[in-house]
Amino acid sequence: MDQNYIPISNAQLVLASSLILINMGLSFALRLGLEKSLGIATIRLVVQLLLVGYILDWVFALNNPWLVLLVALMMSAIAGQASVSRTRRRFPSIYWHSLLSILASSALVTGLLVQGVIRIDPWYDPQYVIPLLGMVLGNTLTGTSLALDRFMEDLVRLRSQIESLLALGATRWEAAGPTINEAIRTGMIPTINSMMVVGLVSLPGMMTGQILGGVDPTDAVRYQIVIFFTIAAGTALACMGIVMLAFRVLFSADHQLRLDRLRRCDR
Repeated sequence: MDQNYIPISNAQLVLASSLILINMGLSFALRLGLEKSLGIATIRLVVQLLLVGYILDWVFALNNPWLVLLVALMMSAIAGQASVSRTRRRFPSIYWHSLLSILASSALVTGLLVQGVIRIDPWYDPQYVIPLLGMVLGNTLTGTSLALDRFMEDLVRLRSQIESLLALGATRWEAAGPTINEAIRTGMIPTINSMMVVGLVSLPGMMTGQILGGVDPTDAVRYQIVIFFTIAAGTALACMGIVMLAFRVLFSADHQLRLDRLRRCDR
């Protein structure tokens, strides 16, 4: 079968992995103490990606809609857990709220992309659905983590101000409104920053991969534009969802701030 890209052999992969020695050398020379973490991260990266490669080969070959949905659910569950693991505080049901926000937003925007824009047939074609969903999940994960962490930290930092507003008769929404807005804005910053410099400072991974695979650069650019708009929408929905769900937990129905439901966790 003809190939429009240059395949990488196992020997070339080993050669490329030696580049991590640069990081380890700097860590050792500057006494950063990162050698162990870099070694573990390197091993995990290689094992995880190779495992994913074999799994995707199997999923692509079967081309089964239920299997594709199962993989998508597993990816969303891992993203929801990873999002919470980056926060410094937790509250009851935070993992379920994170999963719900990420799953709902990612499924919505990916579904619109697959059926409304690209119009894949069949809709569950894993060659398109899984990579597209993965890119959306990766960005919503970062956004929800930042938004949720900022929201909880601001509630603790501004506790006196918020409780004073509540004591003066403000509703929970009026007291928490600026904090909610700031949290959602924080979650959106990485996506906006990426959109501002794309093409000038960096070439996105999907676009680079398509060009290396032989796709016409103009077609690769169109795909990347569509992906960025989808990511931006998914991140915004996920950030709003997780912050609003946290708001309902940390403010009672009778307009009381419930920071007693928060616990600090060492990351």
